[in-house]
Formats: sequence, structure tokens, C-alpha cells
Amino acid sequence: MNYDLSWMLDSALEVPEARHAILVSADGLLMARSKDVGKDHADTVAAAMSGMQSLSRTVADFCGRPPSDRPTWRQTLVEFEHGWVFLISAGEGAYLAVSASPEVHMAEITFRMQQLVGQLGKALTSPPREIADTKA
Repeated sequence: MNYDLSWMLDSALEVPEARHAILVSADGLLMARSKDVGKDHADTVAAAMSGMQSLSRTVADFCGRPPSDRPTWRQTLVEFEHGWVFLISAGEGAYLAVSASPEVHMAEITFRMQQLVGQLGKALTSPPREIADTKA
């Protein structure tokens, strides 16, 4: 991908108490990051988010569905003393992760993330337009 989606991630941070957002490929590579996340930190978190999603899917049968039923993973939520990490699917082979303080309104942040996924889905499946060569 040769264009920057980082500006789109900032819309998730309009929710009060939201902190950071990253877009991650299924194989753990950083695709985009919000402006206040350093590149090295975002790379580390991206790899961890990919692993977290994989682990979450592995325990799906713990919810009562047989493993052969292949339940669809929807989101992973991790709570820390100092905040939350939300991880959701952002389309084929991509995940959106957002961190927030403990005071974030959880319904508002998950709603905003779903809105953003809709926008990202269009951007991820539509290649950027190239300017036509007028010298031809």
C-alpha cells in the first residue's frame, strides 16, 4: 500500500478519553498509526495485536460453540488498571486497535470504531487514483 491512512485513524480519537489508534495487517505489520504514536512503539503494538487476535480466536470454543463450527471473531477487549485496548476486524486481513483511558464511554468508542472500519474498508479495497499522464 503506497498511500497513508493515518489521517483516518484520528477520527477514532475524537471520542473523549481515546488515546491512540493503529491499523494492523493480519500478519502483524503496521499499516497506519495515529499521529501521537511513535513508529517503533506502533510496530511493537501491531505485532502484539495480531497475536492477540489469533489467541482470541483460538479460545472461541470456550464460549460454548464447538471448534468445528468456526465461529467468527468480532472483537477483543483488554482492561488494564490505566486503560483499555479495543481490537476489531477492519476488513479482510486487517485489524483496528484503539487504546483509551479507564473513563472512556465504551459504547461510544466501539461505535466510532465500527464507523471507521466502514470508511477504512472502502479505502483498503479502492486503490488510490493516479493522475493521468497528459503528455501522451
